[in-house]
Amino acid sequence: MKNFDFDTPVKRHNTASLKWDRYRDRDIIPLWVADMDFKSPPAVIDALHQRVEQGVFGYGVTPDGLAEVVCAMLANRYDWHIQPEWLVWLPGLVSGLNVACRSVGERGDGVLSLVPIYPPFLTAPQNFNRQLIRVPMLDSGSGWVMDFGMLEKSISRETRLLLLCSPHNPVGRVYSRQELVELVSICERYNIIICSDEIHCDLILDAEKKHIPTAVACPEASGRIITLMAPSKTFNVPGLGCSFAIISDAGLRNNFYQAMAGIVPEVNVLGLTGTLAAYRDGWEWHAALLNYLRENRRLVEQQIGTMDGLAMNHVEATYLAWIDARSIDAKSPARYFEKAGVGLSEGSEFGSPGFVRLNFGCPRPLLMQALERMRQALAG
Repeated sequence: MKNFDFDTPVKRHNTASLKWDRYRDRDIIPLWVADMDFKSPPAVIDALHQRVEQGVFGYGVTPDGLAEVVCAMLANRYDWHIQPEWLVWLPGLVSGLNVACRSVGERGDGVLSLVPIYPPFLTAPQNFNRQLIRVPMLDSGSGWVMDFGMLEKSISRETRLLLLCSPHNPVGRVYSRQELVELVSICERYNIIICSDEIHCDLILDAEKKHIPTAVACPEASGRIITLMAPSKTFNVPGLGCSFAIISDAGLRNNFYQAMAGIVPEVNVLGLTGTLAAYRDGWEWHAALLNYLRENRRLVEQQIGTMDGLAMNHVEATYLAWIDARSIDAKSPARYFEKAGVGLSEGSEFGSPGFVRLNFGCPRPLLMQALERMRQALAG
C-alpha cells in the first residue's frame, strides 16, 4: 500500500471553509461539521486538475463510464446488482432527503425520523408541510438501537415515509441484517416508503462488520426503498456537490424526478469528474484512511472514557463520536467546550440536548490537542 500522509495539517484558515471560518480569528479547534481535514485522494486531485486545464465550464452531462463504475462498485462491495437507469444524480444528499419528502405523500402526511439524527432529517419534512414524527432510539448500554415498539406506536394512517440513516449519524451504528429486516417488515405492513441515507456506507471501522444496503437486506421490498449515496464522506469531497439516489421502482423514480423538476439543478462538471475518479481510482487511499480513522477512534474512546462527566458508546462506523455530556450541561454543552477552545456540534440540533458530536476526521496531533483542552476544562 502507498504511503498517504494524514498527519500533516492542511491550511484551511481563510479558504472560505464552512468548518474553519466559523471560528475565524478565534483559538477554537473546529471538530463539528462532518468534513475531514485531509486532502482528497491524489486520483481525484489529478482528475480535477486535468478538467480545470481544459478551461471551459459549461453545462455538463454524466461522463461516459460513471454509471458503469458506480454499478460495478455496488456489485463488488455490496453484492448489489442494479440497472444504470435506477440512478438519479443529485447535487447533494440533503437535496435527496428533501426531494424524497416532497415526492412521497401529500401535505399533512407523516414522516418518521429516528432521533438522535442528522439535522436535515428533522427539517426536510417540514419544508414540504409534512408532519415530523420523532421516534427516540434506545441506548442499550453497548450501543444505540431502534425501538421497534415505539416506532410502530408512532405510525398513523397518515404516515407515508420513514427517513433512515444507515450507518447512523451521529451514533455510529452499523445496522445488522436482522434489524433492517424488522424495520422493513414494519414499513411494509403499514405501506410506508423508506428513504435510506447511506452516505457513510464506506466508512465502516469495525473490521468484522459490513454495511448492508437496506434494499439488499430485503430485496423483495426494494421497490419501496429510495437509497441515497455519495462519494462525499468516503473520499472527503462534500464541497464538490455530487450524490445519487438508487430507485428500482419506475413509479417511485418518476415521482422523485417530478419532485426535482424546476428546483434541483444538474450536478456540476467538477463534481461529476471527482466522483468518477474517486470511485474508479480512490480505493487505495480509502483503505489507508480507514486505518488512520480507526486509530483516531481508539484515541477518542480511550480519552473520553477517562473524562469525568462524559460518556460514549463504541463507534462502529463514520468518523463521528456521539458523546453524552448531560452532566456538564443538559441543554448546551457545546458552548462549554467552545469556551475551552474546542468547537463541537450541539446535540439539540440532532434532537438530543445534552449531547455533543465530535468529528475525529482530522490529523492526530490536532485531535490530541483538542482532547487535552476538553480534559483540562473538565478538570476545572
